[in-house]
Amino acid sequence: MKFATAPIRPLISVGVGLAVGATALMGAPASAAEPEGAYWHTRTLSTSTHPWKFGTRTNSYSLVEQQVIERWTTPDGKSWFGNRELATLPKSAADKKAWQRDGSPAKWSSSIDGKTVKLSAEPAKGHLTPGRKPEEFQFGGQWLTYDEVQRLPADPTGLKAWLTKAAQVSRIPAPSIDGWIRGTLPQLLYILPAPKEVRASAYNALLTMPGVRSQGEAKDSLGRSGTAVLVESTTKQKNTTKLTVDTGRMVLLSENQTVLLNGKKFEMKSYDETIVEAGWTNSVPAVPALP
Repeated sequence: MKFATAPIRPLISVGVGLAVGATALMGAPASAAEPEGAYWHTRTLSTSTHPWKFGTRTNSYSLVEQQVIERWTTPDGKSWFGNRELATLPKSAADKKAWQRDGSPAKWSSSIDGKTVKLSAEPAKGHLTPGRKPEEFQFGGQWLTYDEVQRLPADPTGLKAWLTKAAQVSRIPAPSIDGWIRGTLPQLLYILPAPKEVRASAYNALLTMPGVRSQGEAKDSLGRSGTAVLVESTTKQKNTTKLTVDTGRMVLLSENQTVLLNGKKFEMKSYDETIVEAGWTNSVPAVPALP
């Protein structure tokens, strides 16, 4: 077990070393851990309102941006990232009317306030790029092998203990550890090829964290049924995140975050993400297809 010794920076190796007692936090394999395909694959549709207004001061409108993000990872840790920006569109019916009064532009190069942008009503061609080394799985600020992912604790108490150790080694301030764990646990529900028992452990551990509560049955933007979990935190801003989880497969279906700053929605950090696919595949990495 390798634990990073510098503060956590997602998807970046920040120095690797062994922590005293770290390997003891690993358990026996939670289940038969043979890969069920060549790649662990996720496809996510991300939707957000652009933080700036367009048109004119007397006829302004908001635009919605969408992006498809895909990731493929082999059991030995090699990865590829694909992204494709979709059409930028007016946010609401009222925004659409204002956009039409503005001449129905298909491209935008600046906002009302003169901020430079590059937006288009046509989907982009998209990109596919290989992941950076090290060729391992990143979780909790640590780089793990496929075998170590399989041996993550399959019980809520053990998993929280593992993450607490990871936070301490990564020098997360003690008052911030609970919030950090709460934000890290959902990653096991789709990003990593963890056994179902470990994913269930992450889900049940999340429900024990401060500011988290189940809201019962819900549907995501694709109409898929799941259980809604509300995660709330308040510092200088109020963050409310709604997770929709397929508790049969123990896979995250969607994540919707709303951030309020001084009582107003802070578009810069608010977003909706739908996990369209999460699981094993034999399809080779490619530029994301249009929905």
